[in-house]
Amino acid sequence: MPVATARPIALRAAERERLKKMAYGHKTEYRLRTRAQVVLHAARGRSNARIARETGLHLDTVRCWPGRFAEHGLGGLGDRERSGRPPSFTALQTAQVKALACQLPAESGTPLSRWSAPEPAREVVGRAIAGAISASTVRRWLTQDALKPWQYQSWIFITDPDFRARAERVLDLYARTWQGKALGADEYVISADEKTSVQARCRCHPTLAPGQARAMRVNHTYGRGGALAYLAAYDVHRAKVSGRTEPRTGIDPFMNLVAQIMTQEPYASAKRVFWVVDNGSSHRGKKAADRLTSAFPNAVMVHTPVHASWLNQVEIYFSVVQRKVVSPNDFTDLAQVRDRLRSFEDRYNATAQPFQWKFTTSDLDDLLARLDRHTADHPEESSAHLAA
Repeated sequence: MPVATARPIALRAAERERLKKMAYGHKTEYRLRTRAQVVLHAARGRSNARIARETGLHLDTVRCWPGRFAEHGLGGLGDRERSGRPPSFTALQTAQVKALACQLPAESGTPLSRWSAPEPAREVVGRAIAGAISASTVRRWLTQDALKPWQYQSWIFITDPDFRARAERVLDLYARTWQGKALGADEYVISADEKTSVQARCRCHPTLAPGQARAMRVNHTYGRGGALAYLAAYDVHRAKVSGRTEPRTGIDPFMNLVAQIMTQEPYASAKRVFWVVDNGSSHRGKKAADRLTSAFPNAVMVHTPVHASWLNQVEIYFSVVQRKVVSPNDFTDLAQVRDRLRSFEDRYNATAQPFQWKFTTSDLDDLLARLDRHTADHPEESSAHLAA
């Protein structure tokens, strides 16, 4: 018997444009692309048989989509809701598994420091919450609520009673102000610190360069060639770094770095040079500040708050050194380490731009306000901290 023609379709200009994008878009799902093509063919007056032949679809499929589009428009090209397979677990069981993952394992007597997906699955069966459950099901449920009990983050309470005042001084210097006044053209801000224990590890077999579908390969075993300390002073606003290597850290090595910087221009003749440092043993407290000023009267030491080395911009430079110079650590001896660090300084200074430091005093106030709210909501943590 003759095959019926496709249901006649009259398209508006906007609908035709949308259908063309669906039918020929590279990112359109295959099922939606074929359905849009069927509707476009039908709108051109072609028969069902011809559409089936040109699209490679079954005749019954071709008959379906023009009618669905005529009744429901573009929304009719999507899949209808299906009941699907009945759920294997109740909402209560799902909630109990998520609640279990939000507990520390030690609270339930489990000898673990943190959960992984298979462990809560075993615990669920052991507690008779469910007869059987897979680790992938547990992982999927936790992902839905963005729970990852196998991960952890470390944190620390603010212990410096002058945290805000110290942090504000550092942030003001980054914004080129000091005690409410703008810094002059002959005033500079230096961020300084030490990167300890930069090792020379001589790999027992040569490192292989990357190749086709292969990353660089570094032999796991190595011989120890010693370690040194890398001290660096970073000019915050000029993006210039000067460093030196020493056998170890300490007061004398740090003062050697200071002398190296302060005897060079433009710092030797500057009105003031502010040295932003953390509370490391080589430059801690008032004695260190007095020692610096005694050696160089135009130098001013400014300490970051305790446990706030993240306010020291030279730490960003050290992270660059770690990623681009030190790792994966394949050096024949310490001399090669020194040469590599010295050469990288020259390369860095040739192209570097100041860091886009965006943390301001307003952000500092917001941070402290959040911490205050957290302390107010969890007074037991604050009491435990004070007792410690």
